[in-house]
Amino acid sequence: QVQLVESGGGLVNAGGSLRLSCVVSGNIGSLYSMGWYRQVPGNQRDVVAQIFGSGRIDYGDFVKGRFTIARDSDGNTLYLHMTGLEPEYTSVYFCNIKGQPRSRGGKYDEWGQGTQVTVSY
Repeated sequence: QVQLVESGGGLVNAGGSLRLSCVVSGNIGSLYSMGWYRQVPGNQRDVVAQIFGSGRIDYGDFVKGRFTIARDSDGNTLYLHMTGLEPEYTSVYFCNIKGQPRSRGGKYDEWGQGTQVTVSY
């Protein structure tokens, strides 16, 4: 079982910065991707940034060069460095991991509990 715990959200002024963290535990196995998503109306989640097992990194178009996703050297913590925050970035941000267990067939898709980011005007 893979488990994710996010932290680092909070209230910031427009133009401010935050660093979100996601601590990963369990057997990741064969990684497809790890990433950050944000809650949008309709109870859906849009990708913010995603890093793939191949090393490829994708960012959502709205990021506009302001965010950076990174994974620490041991692979147990995922970060989202957020700068130039604007009120429209206010949302709940979720950590996500997708992969395939090494010990069995199938695949997993796990989410953290989410961390609130609120950007004031």
